[in-house]
Amino acid sequence: MISDFKFWHFFPRQGQLIHNIKTTEMRDVNKRIAWIFAMGLIVFAMGEIWGMNTDSLTPILAAGMWDAYTLARWTSLVGTLLWAGFYLAFHLYGAAFLFGKIVKMAWRAALIMQLYVLALLIIEKGLIFLLFALTGFTMSVSIFSFGPIAATFLDHHFLIYFFNQLTLFTSLIIAVQYRFIRSFTTINPKLILFGLIMLHILAALIVASFSLIPTDDMLSGFMDGGSLFE
Repeated sequence: MISDFKFWHFFPRQGQLIHNIKTTEMRDVNKRIAWIFAMGLIVFAMGEIWGMNTDSLTPILAAGMWDAYTLARWTSLVGTLLWAGFYLAFHLYGAAFLFGKIVKMAWRAALIMQLYVLALLIIEKGLIFLLFALTGFTMSVSIFSFGPIAATFLDHHFLIYFFNQLTLFTSLIIAVQYRFIRSFTTINPKLILFGLIMLHILAALIVASFSLIPTDDMLSGFMDGGSLFE
């Protein structure tokens, strides 16, 4: 039996989607993946074109170096799109592969599960970009996270970035993954929920750890021709 994979139709109907995955062969999955990838690239590109995270290029513009500034912006856009492609592919194919290996979940079920996870991440980034574009300024933390609250009483970048990774969308992602894994494995539901929570906390810790890397000093040392590790 064959059924059509209607992505947005099944978004609020996860139970029906899981039933269809179990009992039918779903077609047009790759087409939906292509659309979600395209949406993700557009969201990343819009933020870059608007000027998010390009403040380091302002001195070049202020110096009137138009050609250098234009080249830098194009280079930044290409770099953003390459990063976006890696980000989207990892959260879809990489995570689906890991879930398949760790919890012995069927590949198609894990892939569709992660496609909805990816959609939630893209929606979150799209909403953040929209709010920044409407207000005309950006922040280093997400308004959907505990980051802004943490920044009001904490002065440690690691902790702020850690709480910034724990968002409203994180809870929605955990809910989606919990429902899928519970439906396609025989693992104890309490263990599934605990494992997912710990997984996302670990991921938040890993991402936050990048805030400890002295990127500015390393780039400055590189541009000055000195050793990065002096």
